Amino acid sequence: MTRSEENYLKTIFHLGSGDDVSINTNAIAEQMETKPSSVTDMAKKLAEKGLVNYKKYQGISLTDAGVKTALSIVRKHRLWETFLVEKLDFAWDEVHEVAEQLEHIKSEKLIDKLDQLLQFPKYDPHGDPIPGKNGEFQEHNKDLLSELPVGAHGICVGVKDSSSAFLQYLDKHEISIGKPIQILGKEAFDGSLHLKIGEREHMVSHQIACNIYLK
Repeated sequence: MTRSEENYLKTIFHLGSGDDVSINTNAIAEQMETKPSSVTDMAKKLAEKGLVNYKKYQGISLTDAGVKTALSIVRKHRLWETFLVEKLDFAWDEVHEVAEQLEHIKSEKLIDKLDQLLQFPKYDPHGDPIPGKNGEFQEHNKDLLSELPVGAHGICVGVKDSSSAFLQYLDKHEISIGKPIQILGKEAFDGSLHLKIGEREHMVSHQIACNIYLK
C-alpha cells in the first residue's frame, strides 16, 4: 500500500461514515483536492487490489478488505493524536497534521505497544472513537448542539469540525471535551444559542453549534 492509496481509503471511509455506501468521485476529488480523473485512476488500482468496488458512473465503495484497511489507518491516526496530546503536551489543534504523517508507519507491533502505553483509549482528543486491533469501536450516543431544544444539557463529547481554526476558537472560549453545557436560549433569527458552559454564560453562532456534539 502506498501512502496515497491509504489516504484514498481513509477518505472514502470518512465520506461514507464507515457504512457500505457508494461515494461520488467528485466528492472524493474535492476532499482530496485533486481531479475526478485522478480519483477514477486510483479507484481502478484499488479495485484491482480488492479494496474498493468501482463501476463507471456508480461511485466507489469499500469492500470488506477496504474497510479493514481503512479502520487500521484510522486507528493509527487517532492513537497518535492521543499520544501527542497525553504524552507530549501537544494542543488538540496541533495534532492532526502530525498524525497524518505518523499514520502511515507500517509496524503493527509499534501500534500495539502504543495502544498499550495509552491504556487502550476508546476516544481520541477530539472525541472520535478509536478502533481496536480487530476494527471494533464504540460510538458515543451523541447529538449536535444545534439540534437540541432549549433547556437541554449534557457533556461535550466531540467535535464535527477538527480544523485548527475551530479548535482554537473552542480553546479561546473554554469549550472542551468533558465540559458541561446547557442551552439557555435560542435566537429565532439566526439560530445562535445562549449557553451555560461550566459556570459561565456565552453566545455561540449556529455554525459553531453545528460542530459540537453533546451526550
